[in-house]
Amino acid sequence: MAEFLLEILSEEIPARMQARAADDLHSLVTDGLSKNGITFDAARSYVTPRRLVLVIEGLPEAGPDVSEEKRGPRVGSPAQAMDGFLKSTGMALDELEQRDTGKGVFYFAVINRKGRPTAEVLKESVETAMAGFPWPKSQRWGANTVRWVRPISSILALFDGQVVPVSFGPISAGDITAGHRFLVPESFRVKDFADYLNRLRHAKVMLDPVERRHAILSGAEALAAAEGLTLKADDGLLAEVTGLVEWPVPLVGSIDDKFMDVPAEVLITSMRSHQKYFSLLKADGSLAPRFIVISNMEANDGGKAVVAGNQRVLRARLSDAKFFWDTDRRHRLDSRLPKLAERTFYASLGTVADKVERITALAGNIAGMIGADIPSAERAAKLAKADLSSELVGEFPELQGLMGRYYALNDGEKAEVADAIAAHYSPVGPSDACPTAPVSVAVALADKVDSLVGFFAINEKPTGSKDPFALRRAALGMIRLILENGLRLGLSQVFFLSSGFYHSKLEHSPGEVASDLLNFFADRLAVALKEKGVRHDLITAIFSLGGEDDLVRLLKRVEALGAFLDSDDGANLLIAYRRSRWISRWNRR
Repeated sequence: MAEFLLEILSEEIPARMQARAADDLHSLVTDGLSKNGITFDAARSYVTPRRLVLVIEGLPEAGPDVSEEKRGPRVGSPAQAMDGFLKSTGMALDELEQRDTGKGVFYFAVINRKGRPTAEVLKESVETAMAGFPWPKSQRWGANTVRWVRPISSILALFDGQVVPVSFGPISAGDITAGHRFLVPESFRVKDFADYLNRLRHAKVMLDPVERRHAILSGAEALAAAEGLTLKADDGLLAEVTGLVEWPVPLVGSIDDKFMDVPAEVLITSMRSHQKYFSLLKADGSLAPRFIVISNMEANDGGKAVVAGNQRVLRARLSDAKFFWDTDRRHRLDSRLPKLAERTFYASLGTVADKVERITALAGNIAGMIGADIPSAERAAKLAKADLSSELVGEFPELQGLMGRYYALNDGEKAEVADAIAAHYSPVGPSDACPTAPVSVAVALADKVDSLVGFFAINEKPTGSKDPFALRRAALGMIRLILENGLRLGLSQVFFLSSGFYHSKLEHSPGEVASDLLNFFADRLAVALKEKGVRHDLITAIFSLGGEDDLVRLLKRVEALGAFLDSDDGANLLIAYRRSRWISRWNRR
């Protein structure tokens, strides 16, 4: 049994595309082998910023011989039918067999094919895979007609130590590759995967993304511990940086003290978004004036020049952030409200200013229902979107809401108002904290209800896997807000109230919207509870009773029904019901 090694060396592959590309290469090539009846013991794919690698072990020298049988026309059929059958099989009439099937005598073609050499199938499979590779974005380079994510430097293709003559555009495969672009750029020959892996290691390339990830994380944590600090967890950044380096070298740098009065979230976001730096935290959880940069180089000076260069770039980045922060605070948050009229929320649903007007009114009503301070809820809702017009949120949209809190506190707004501004988008996902302060809950509910009612009213509902306006997430967020805070809230009443604040003509009546949304919430609640182990049929049974729009009471009913069915009385009732139903069906026969 033999081994196949494939490496496609190119310019840097975007980090976000790497994992999918490795999976696609694996599936496309192995599918090509399977279609030709070639089996193997194992296949593994790897990816670095510059190379896609596939190794397949336990391959035979050739595919198995194949015997295929095709039934043709009945003996005595018209010549036209016979000619078509002979053409499809590539056989002559005297090579066919005649068999009595019990329904007549038919011609049969028995086609025996010799197994194709595995090297030939590999060449075909790789070339087909590369020609149709599903990159999200690809490019042509030079005068070539073929496309790849970035220009290809070389292709290494070895089967049992011999070169497989794969070609793609101007590139023909060989047994040569190269190491790290800067540290060991020289080319070298390889014999097999073990030799390839060993020589890459000496050429300063960690092939396995899992190994690179571990090296980055463990190195960064060690540097943080040496400073008496901890590394801020960030799996998304860790995955991205893993796709940016072939030989990770963690280094620690410093943040100038003059920037430390800027909100920590701004500094963290600036370092993460622009520079791909990891933040470090003090023992109390506050941001430390240090950062971790992952270099792709080993320097003779221990990385001093690399750190100095990164600190110089960071100073420029943070100077911009500090300028925006200082500039934004010169203007009151409520002075930014007129600007919201220049932002379209959605073509059929008006501007962001229109949305603010609606959620302000709705937040006041919801606050009255849940015992929150009505003036504070209305004030928070009015200011909730104002930071969209600030310089910092323009630079870092992910800070919307959070910056509104800082600006509100700077303007002397109540703490509960400022906190509600920051929390009104929450909870965003299952791992996000759910607001518990009454004012924050009222505003968060109002924002989500307004979006759900508006988009359902213009028939922009989620379909299948498509949910461009994140309405499923909004519904799940509402469910968490209601259940985790134990709110006794009638959803129908809230949906009717929200519909009344839309002054423009909508496609569906408030009653239709409320009915559709209750069904939508039933599905979302079923999903949420199923993840917690609650049976789907219990939820369906309770919803089928109709007229229930109090989620807390509905959940209590589900729990009560589940407890009853788990009891002896419940089990006996089910048995009696099933038996009577079976007897009733039998009697109707």
